[in-house]
Amino acid sequence: MSETFKPRRFVLPRRRPPRRPRLRGLSFNRMLPNLLTLVGLCVGFTAIRFALDGRFGAAVIAIAVAGAIDGLDGRLARLLKATSRFGAEFDSLSDFLCFGVAPSLVLFLWSLDQWGAFGYLPSLMFTASMALRLARFNAALDELPHADDGHLPASRFAQNFFTGVPAPAGAALSLLPIYLGLEAAEHNIAWLADVARAPGLSALVLVGTALLCVSTLPVWSFKNFKVPPSFALWLLLGVVVFAAIMLADPWLALALLAAAYLTMLPFSRRSFKQLQAEAEARLQPETE
Repeated sequence: MSETFKPRRFVLPRRRPPRRPRLRGLSFNRMLPNLLTLVGLCVGFTAIRFALDGRFGAAVIAIAVAGAIDGLDGRLARLLKATSRFGAEFDSLSDFLCFGVAPSLVLFLWSLDQWGAFGYLPSLMFTASMALRLARFNAALDELPHADDGHLPASRFAQNFFTGVPAPAGAALSLLPIYLGLEAAEHNIAWLADVARAPGLSALVLVGTALLCVSTLPVWSFKNFKVPPSFALWLLLGVVVFAAIMLADPWLALALLAAAYLTMLPFSRRSFKQLQAEAEARLQPETE
């Protein structure tokens, strides 16, 4: 039998589509904390503009929003594993503008300009002190690698304490005269308005807050603060009451919060001394 000839079929190989070039650079997740810090910087600078327009209530709210953003960007960076030296430096620069420059200028426009050139001195002292505090914080990142951000490195318990009043809290304390003045204007309290607008009060608050910021006073950070189960319910009820006061009368709530923070400082120092004494007692060798 004769076999029929079947021509062989040649199949051309398929060409693969060209690969899409990969873009090199940072992912959006790593940029998100820095973008949030940039938004906080813009909000803090906007507070100065509000003060120049005489809108001191809006200026206070802008600084408060900048403080909330400052509390979120660091936690977001740790959550996304996007912490970097650039982010730490950028955050410090933003803190200097929002909590070192903006509050002092707002208070100068609030009442200290009545003293002329002498009214400029408390604002300058506050800004310089905040710069020194932030510089000390940045230096601690290099000199004390085992310490947490801005904390006293003496022992593990010291991670629950800040060295001096932190920058956002210092800004909130420095705005106390404006809280009182806005509260007086809302309820037509003439004597309180006169006290709040007095340059002496603003100067005293700025200088006192500046000294607290650059001091070595141990201050609770509340990051690892543990609440006993018996006090958890009371704490929740207290937060509800404070939220109700904040909604009904925000300036009174902010003034009460500043007063409560100042009242807390002596107890914070006493708690640190007690924990320090207990840690030193455990480290001492047992004597027979």
